[in-house]
Amino acid sequence: MLLNFRVANHRSIREEQELQLHPVYDADRPSGTNWEAVPVAGVFGANAAGKSNLIDALMFMARMVVGSHRDAEPDGGVPRRPFRLDEEAGGDPSWYVVDLLLDGVRYTYGFSIDDDRVLDEWLYCYPHGRRRKIFQRMPDEVEPGDSQSERELRLVESITEPNVLFMSVAARSKQAAFRPVYDWFVRGLQFRRLASGQRRNALEALRLLEAPESHPGFMELLRSADLGIEEVGTQRVPVDAGDAQGTRYAPEALFALPEDRGRREMIQPWIGHRGRSGVVRMELKDQSAGTRALLEQAPRFLSVLREGGTFVVDEIDSSLHPLLTARLIGLFQSAETNPRRAQLVFTTHDASLLGRIDGEDILKRDQVWFVEKNQYGETELFSLAEFKPRQEENRERRYLGGSYGGVPFIDDSFARALSTRGDTNGEDTEADRPQVPLF
Repeated sequence: MLLNFRVANHRSIREEQELQLHPVYDADRPSGTNWEAVPVAGVFGANAAGKSNLIDALMFMARMVVGSHRDAEPDGGVPRRPFRLDEEAGGDPSWYVVDLLLDGVRYTYGFSIDDDRVLDEWLYCYPHGRRRKIFQRMPDEVEPGDSQSERELRLVESITEPNVLFMSVAARSKQAAFRPVYDWFVRGLQFRRLASGQRRNALEALRLLEAPESHPGFMELLRSADLGIEEVGTQRVPVDAGDAQGTRYAPEALFALPEDRGRREMIQPWIGHRGRSGVVRMELKDQSAGTRALLEQAPRFLSVLREGGTFVVDEIDSSLHPLLTARLIGLFQSAETNPRRAQLVFTTHDASLLGRIDGEDILKRDQVWFVEKNQYGETELFSLAEFKPRQEENRERRYLGGSYGGVPFIDDSFARALSTRGDTNGEDTEADRPQVPLF
């Protein structure tokens, strides 16, 4: 469970920014829940304000933890991306810190880097509420904790390159004290990637479509989404050699993937819609973009709810109707549908998610965050809770009205430019025409 994430000097983030997931308002918690962290956090903001960069920072930290021992070349430096609108930022370190709650024990792990090496790195745990150092790394040495074998950690230190995280090497060297945090980055933290993760999402959806009776939650979600879906399933269809290489069915049928490249048939999903004469089976290519998006995304959401962990989604509203997005968010809010205390962290442009459905807030007051850029192009992250909102106030309207910030400032200069563009006859002059391509 993620309690806190802090980052500095990463892309548009210059100064320290903190995403705090500790509950603020006990009155907003459903009865019967006593969660140490909020199950949902939504980040709102204008285009280019830095929402995706916050997600990218956490993703970068995860890549470093999981793969720095494998990906880094000796003396190859660290592939960081510091803030570029300040000349001093390139020489300043970038740093990343998470606070986690794993099996009832709190951990704090973080590191700082420059272009060449890891400068600092540390891991603490808090059994029984008291801090215990597992290790602390400084530029020239690693200091083990009291309960750690100095001999073993010295051995790990001797094979850790300056541009590699000590955490990565120690966990892979079977140092048990490092595994809870390392394993959270490997399995407990997941990201949704709209493009690069398309095949994985398709395979997960295909498994559910092949045996829908084994996944009643999936069917319940599809039926409650008011898409007209009554049944789903798969069928085997013959294909020729070219089709078996996937040339025919992507993108026309997203989930029609070859079961075995050596066979001349393919698993193809069908969606059953109820018509006047009964249920009619239709191919996936005949479904709306919203239906295909839900079929692609729902399995990942349900998997996290079933197994637990933290699911991070950039642009959660992409291709989905706001009511469907709200439905997916609501699954994380209830102890009944989220018994493993899974978390959902997402970015969005959809202000309607600040509203209510059936009299219930889609997002609670301490689950809403905003980002905006200051006059120097630096991303700033802040919580709705800082404004001390009343429980009953219309947060969607106040946000769109600019009361909280995090919305673009749009004046009428663009409209004036269009209305005055061209000569008096309404035709462009040579000076008005762009001299370079716009796109």
